Amino acid sequence: MNSPIPRALEGWRVMVVDDEPDSLEIAKRLLQMAGAEVITAGGGQEALNIVRSARPQLIISDLSMPEVDGWTLLEKLKLERDTLEIPVIALTAHTMPGDRERAIVAGFHNHISKPLDPRRFISQLMHIVVDIPELKSQLTAVI
Repeated sequence: MNSPIPRALEGWRVMVVDDEPDSLEIAKRLLQMAGAEVITAGGGQEALNIVRSARPQLIISDLSMPEVDGWTLLEKLKLERDTLEIPVIALTAHTMPGDRERAIVAGFHNHISKPLDPRRFISQLMHIVVDIPELKSQLTAVI
């Protein structure tokens, strides 16, 4: 990385959900470098089991996972009073035309493509977060 990652997420609790250990670890480390406390889940069901007690401000979830995929995770989060307001960003290798729009229509706040580019991930995330008013006000640094 050419420049240090700004600690814009200082004090944040972010959940990352992905069944691919490498992708999960990269996202976790980059978010920690940006100051976030990171909770990880290896799949949608695990995320559902811990989300109420973890109380993340933001969830970044893979879409294609066995058992409970990202689409189902989002649907179940939106059905629960305690979790319906948590912004969820799709993390996916699905980058065909229309995939981003499909994710947004489903209720995701936006979508970040995999594989993660460590040089761009936090910057991409910050550009998404500044469009979510309840999160923009919580940023501790300007990107």
